[in-house]
Amino acid sequence: MTIKCIIVEDEPLAVERIQSFAQKLPFLQIVNSFDNALETLVFLKNNDVDLIFLDINLGEMSGIQLLETAKPSCEVIVITAYEEFAIKGFELKVTDYLCKPFTFERFYQAIERAQQNLKKTNTAIVKDFIFVKTEYRLEKILLNDILYIEGMRDYRKIHTMQKPIMTLQTFLAFEEEIPAHIICRVHKSYMVSIAKIESVERGIIKINNTAIPISDTYKKLFTGLIG
Repeated sequence: MTIKCIIVEDEPLAVERIQSFAQKLPFLQIVNSFDNALETLVFLKNNDVDLIFLDINLGEMSGIQLLETAKPSCEVIVITAYEEFAIKGFELKVTDYLCKPFTFERFYQAIERAQQNLKKTNTAIVKDFIFVKTEYRLEKILLNDILYIEGMRDYRKIHTMQKPIMTLQTFLAFEEEIPAHIICRVHKSYMVSIAKIESVERGIIKINNTAIPISDTYKKLFTGLIG
């Protein structure tokens, strides 16, 4: 599952640190960055995100005031140098609180907490089908019929229990629409149905007598889903 994030931080070095850590986790997608609360409020009125990295000290309007005004339904990881804001942050039900300077390990713990919360939300509202554009039509595909999705240059080949379906839809689009606990990215060229996995051995998934590799990039995410 791709997690769309924004950074709200007025210190350039802190922004660089968050971006650097986020780049190590391929399922995190930084879609925008702001150095003040007012621009963030405008953005949130017109855009949906999954996670906000939020500094407390933002000048005219603090991160706490931003949360009280926007009341975002997404996950929020508060990032600040002031520990005294932690209690107020948790009163506002933030996901986690990172005190500067924080390590990658602590950053990853916060991301895992946000990821688990998002999985619970997505599980509650997930559809059991998708529509994909193939040739000149939109075709309905039941998620339970999908075996795996294979990348073939510009196309994605959806292997279903009935037939293969070719589409130009990207892997990123599939990841955004289908929760990872149902269809998981395991390689730059493959997504697999967790329910259809027959075996996993030495970094190879077997589905319907097909061997599908697990790349190092997606190994931790995949292992967490089946473990």
